[in-house]
Amino acid sequence: MSAFSPHLQGLADELERWLGQKIEQLTEHRGQLSLMVSPDHWFEVALQLRDEPGLAFEQLSDLCGVDYLGYGDDEWETAEATGEGFSRGVDALGPGRFDWSQRPEADAVPNRFAVVAHLLSIKHNKRLRIQCFAPAEDLPVVPSLVEVWSSANWYEREVFDLFGVVFEGHPDLRRILTDYGFIGHPFRKDFPLIGNVTVRYDEQKERVVYEPVEIEPRVLVPRVIREDSRYVDEKLESKAVKEGHPES
Repeated sequence: MSAFSPHLQGLADELERWLGQKIEQLTEHRGQLSLMVSPDHWFEVALQLRDEPGLAFEQLSDLCGVDYLGYGDDEWETAEATGEGFSRGVDALGPGRFDWSQRPEADAVPNRFAVVAHLLSIKHNKRLRIQCFAPAEDLPVVPSLVEVWSSANWYEREVFDLFGVVFEGHPDLRRILTDYGFIGHPFRKDFPLIGNVTVRYDEQKERVVYEPVEIEPRVLVPRVIREDSRYVDEKLESKAVKEGHPES
């Protein structure tokens, strides 16, 4: 197993000891361990993380979904600047900015939908991030963790509502944020940012009515992927301090 930071090595050893071959990947990112497992082991691993004395992750702090469609793609050419100002290199057909009939497909994304949970061990004062990819894009299904951590109930309903991930075994899997009769899942990357319908109150009909969207999709804030100086590597900061040159 790869070497980790001293304060994480003990937890990494415990994970290797208790989970063994169930670990698909174990990495360190920004001072926290990320554990990836398969959907087949998702529920079983969650039980072990909660019940094994060397782990004891008794609290689920958060659970969310991720859509990797368009991951790593930006929509503004920044490598070569031009004199055309804001409009240079802007692609108006980026994530969320397209007609519904022309929405992008995810054929090139082998693992599109993921479920990520953040755990806390009060006993050991440790945190852990666990992740699994849903096996099917058309109907992503992942075992529910409600029986392990009851706080997963509303979190999983939110992921179901916004991403369309089905949690098998959930006691009450219903939408939780969108309106009754809402079509689609608004946090998916192939869901248009302008939506599919316009909602307004009709005074003559004395009820809410749904109408086609009249807004034209346009790019106001281009999506650009770049290194952010706010998240400087902690190791570089520590090195600068030791050398007597702390970052301002």
